[in-house]
Amino acid sequence: MNLSKDPFGEVDGEAVDLFTLQNDNGVTIKVTTYGGTVTSMVVPDRDGNRSDIVCGFDTLDGYFADEYKKNSPYFGCLVGRYAARIKDGKFTVDGTDHQVATNDGPNHLHGGVKGFDKRVWQVVKTAQDNDSVSLTLSLDSPDGEESFPGNLKVVVEYRLTNDNEIQIKYQAETDKTTPVSLTNHTYFNLNGFADKVLDHVLQLSSDRILVPDETNVPVGEEAPVAGTAADFNQPKRIGDAFDELPLGFEHFYALNKPDGSLQKVAEVNEPTTGRRLEVFSTEPGTLFYTGRYTSDNLKRESGDQFGQFRAFCVETSKYPNGPNIDGAPKSVLKPGEKYDEMTVYKLSWT
Repeated sequence: MNLSKDPFGEVDGEAVDLFTLQNDNGVTIKVTTYGGTVTSMVVPDRDGNRSDIVCGFDTLDGYFADEYKKNSPYFGCLVGRYAARIKDGKFTVDGTDHQVATNDGPNHLHGGVKGFDKRVWQVVKTAQDNDSVSLTLSLDSPDGEESFPGNLKVVVEYRLTNDNEIQIKYQAETDKTTPVSLTNHTYFNLNGFADKVLDHVLQLSSDRILVPDETNVPVGEEAPVAGTAADFNQPKRIGDAFDELPLGFEHFYALNKPDGSLQKVAEVNEPTTGRRLEVFSTEPGTLFYTGRYTSDNLKRESGDQFGQFRAFCVETSKYPNGPNIDGAPKSVLKPGEKYDEMTVYKLSWT
């Protein structure tokens, strides 16, 4: 196990660092304090060849390039205060109406104009032992930031283990009732960007999706996946669904598990490399996204080609538009409560 720190530049005069976490099996992940962003994840394949399997950049400048800012794909970052969309940027808590930024057409997206992905996070601690290395980051979001109520303190721990698990633990507390939904927005391609992700095989444990309205926001309706292209309860090649869904997936799945329990929710296998990604989470749902909006003009400095359908996300979180959906689990955090969730990405290669 090894952990190291390097300077990564600065944002608005604030220093940004890059942390490299390595285990004993050839897995290396890099996380920058800018946005708490996973910039790189290098993993062996069945033949011992190591490749980067996530979208990201090797320099801070990559995240400020014109094409990246224009496309805004949120590669690898921590998303908040509320992940995904809020209908019309409106919600009501404790009897008070709130209007937040509408930065995605008529709707609010991923925390607003300057969400948690565009903030420099503070390092709380680093730790290393025989079985894991970890980086803990914190962010204070003041009352009124992006028009959200309450002073919110967020702590996120990234931990890499010798079991090839990347454990992401999210904690938050507030002094006013406020919507909170935190996620990590890493895009994966288990073939190391040699091709699109259509030949990846997905299994995802969910019997229903949230139905979006005409502006792509769920408003409460659910639909069963049985018999549809969105049904992945049995392993299925992702590309097999594209005849029926030519734009791929931006589907939010309600998960088949007790709320708050850490259970396996998805598995993705890539046949040519033998790489496998298993996803475990305490969250009530996940967005499965295959990059329909990702610009084909984006690539890593090394030449890894990103773009439409060249990576997928498994974004575990609260329900999109949760504050406006009756019965949406734990979409609002109250004073005295603790936001405490975990998502685990487990890697293997056979």
